[in-house]
Amino acid sequence: MPSPIPPILSFAEAATGVIAMARFAGARGWVPATSGNFSVRMDDRRAALTATGANKAELDEQGVIEAAIAGPRHPRASAEAPLHLARYRAAPAIGAISHMHSMAATILSRRHARAGVLRLEGWELLKAFSGVTTHEAEIDIPIVPNDQDTDRLAALVEERLDGASVCPGYLIAGHGLYVWGATATETIRHMEAFDFLLAAQLHEESTR
Repeated sequence: MPSPIPPILSFAEAATGVIAMARFAGARGWVPATSGNFSVRMDDRRAALTATGANKAELDEQGVIEAAIAGPRHPRASAEAPLHLARYRAAPAIGAISHMHSMAATILSRRHARAGVLRLEGWELLKAFSGVTTHEAEIDIPIVPNDQDTDRLAALVEERLDGASVCPGYLIAGHGLYVWGATATETIRHMEAFDFLLAAQLHEESTR
């Protein structure tokens, strides 16, 4: 689980975390065609987010904006900003959020969309997630249907996640993966773990 209180950060510190996550994802091909979004909580009122249209693989501070967690939409905010901000409002322990489009996540999100959940179990790398201490853990990743109205989609996500098991992420069917942690560093670890685990799951399902 994320630590209870994420650190309070300046915009420059938060932007550094956003850039680190974006470039990490970009180097691995998880944000094709300027897709994906990244954010870091500054405090209980503000967050740093990637601006609309920014090239995540080559992101710099010019491509990061400061936005209110609850308030009017920033003019440079991406369409998916509501999904980040809703998570921050709902879960004060979250300090950073990543949205990426890895191939395995996108395929599995469609394959298991009808079930509404994808279960990961028995994989040693599950222990990369904060709070998981054994490969015998079962992690259920919620899957929600895609919607171009991201305010409505954000509300649906929070409804699905309310009271859900501890899983630092969810899938949007045919779209991609959202991942979070207490800090940008922890979120990067969760991103990498999800990518490996979903790739392993996809391979196993495809060879049955």
